[in-house]
Amino acid sequence: MIIALAGRILRKEIVEYQGWFNAFLSYAMGGICFILFFDYCTLTNSGRTLVYKTKQEIRDCLSEINFRSLLKPALLLSGVYLLGIITIIRANFLYMDDIARSIEGYRGWYNFSRYISEVASIFIHADTNLTDISPLPQLLAVFILAISSVLLVYVMGNGKITTVRLLASIPLGLSPYFLECLSFKFDAPYMALSILASIVPFLFIARKKAFFLCSVLSLLIMCTTYQAASGIYLLIAIILCFQDWNGRKKPEKEVLSFLGIATFTFCFTMLLFKFFLMKPVYEGYAVNTMHPLHNMVFGILINLKNYAMIINNDMGTIWKIGIVLVCVLFIVKSICKSAQKKLLSFFVSMLIISLSFVLSYGIYALLKVAPYYPRTIYGFGAFLAVVCIYVVADYNKLASVAVLALNWCLFIFALSYGNAIADQARYAEFRVSILLHDLSCLYPHQDGEDLSIQLKNSIDYVPSIKNISKHYPVIERLVHKRLGRIITENPWDNEYIWSHFNYNKRERGYISLDLDSLNLPVVLDSYYHTIQSDENHVLIILKH
Repeated sequence: MIIALAGRILRKEIVEYQGWFNAFLSYAMGGICFILFFDYCTLTNSGRTLVYKTKQEIRDCLSEINFRSLLKPALLLSGVYLLGIITIIRANFLYMDDIARSIEGYRGWYNFSRYISEVASIFIHADTNLTDISPLPQLLAVFILAISSVLLVYVMGNGKITTVRLLASIPLGLSPYFLECLSFKFDAPYMALSILASIVPFLFIARKKAFFLCSVLSLLIMCTTYQAASGIYLLIAIILCFQDWNGRKKPEKEVLSFLGIATFTFCFTMLLFKFFLMKPVYEGYAVNTMHPLHNMVFGILINLKNYAMIINNDMGTIWKIGIVLVCVLFIVKSICKSAQKKLLSFFVSMLIISLSFVLSYGIYALLKVAPYYPRTIYGFGAFLAVVCIYVVADYNKLASVAVLALNWCLFIFALSYGNAIADQARYAEFRVSILLHDLSCLYPHQDGEDLSIQLKNSIDYVPSIKNISKHYPVIERLVHKRLGRIITENPWDNEYIWSHFNYNKRERGYISLDLDSLNLPVVLDSYYHTIQSDENHVLIILKH
């Protein structure tokens, strides 16, 4: 109201201040609610009793876990994940944001409400100014992923851990989509932490108060590290409920009660995050505005349709066969091991598979502009991991062979991907070096006016990537060409082409004018590019 009144007095809109005011109001309201809840827990008898009982439940849950038994499995999977990304580490590739962060040292996670990533990065890098300390962040990510896989197997197996189940969980960290997360030198550990935070609450599943509290805290950690993991929590809850219902391990009333608690907790935490913690984002590739209520159902269906189509286009034939086979085995096992009526079990297992796939996309399905970058759909890897673990648990050897064969394909692709980005990086550096050499010859003086430089077209993928893409199309979405028109290619490449190679004669920022329309004279024509210029404007036409 104050901002609106000031706008009327000054006879102009104060949009910038409106945003800051709304953010301040949200934080203030969140702080007030926290203080009131804290006062209730510390100053009232019922509040202190609630705190005591919750603490006791948490202690009881933790005392029932043999943490020493989790050490060897965690080390085993750390080795598997490390071997899977060894080629990524060896490639030493500055992936997207890494380019600017290594040059400028900025953090920037705060802008996307990833507060834990913002703060944790200061401790990991031992400074507010970030520097490239790879492969330490990626090694941290590997360790966090290993713990996540072990806990997922532990939760789904009711405390039972086997080597086959551990290997079945590999898609959690080595799906083609999470490989993009592991490619980031700065972001990787926080993305992995979002997965771990989604699994931890289920260690407290036996006690309602402990489960609710740990779920809220863990989901807030997930939301403030990387929101792409938002569907994993409900995905696991659905599978655990199905296991208990299908085997009649618990009464239906108890199963529905747990599902209700998990669903309520998830919705409560998401609302808490949205109204008190989330900053509005209006950037083209990361808009967090939801569909309006009247268009919500239709918008969600469109987003899920696009999600399924993109995954279908990304997957190779071998992967598709393996995924379909694993899903069929999920249904067959559900029927064979069911304590319910077989026909009912068939329909429910079909429903669970479909619902789990939908949940794997998380809250992104609600957004008006839903993201489909590989790093934003790694929930699909969690979906595969959960299904694979379920299939190999106490079932026949054929199922284990099918699951391990699929995971072996994912493991091999991870190694191929790391080598592919190294090949593309070498080729891009070669092309950039030639280009900058020609520009330095045409414009040898380091002082003087800046040039308005614009790129047209882009370089091609190297032959090794073209070879991989014949069977695994997702490779072309994972590997960036590194040299191309900034408007159509990765915008961070602008930093790579110029700042990374210390070339400072170009005009800062984007050029709104299309230099191709000026019909500039050709000043250099080579095998790799053509340069047109009138001394002030430079158009570089890249050749494949």
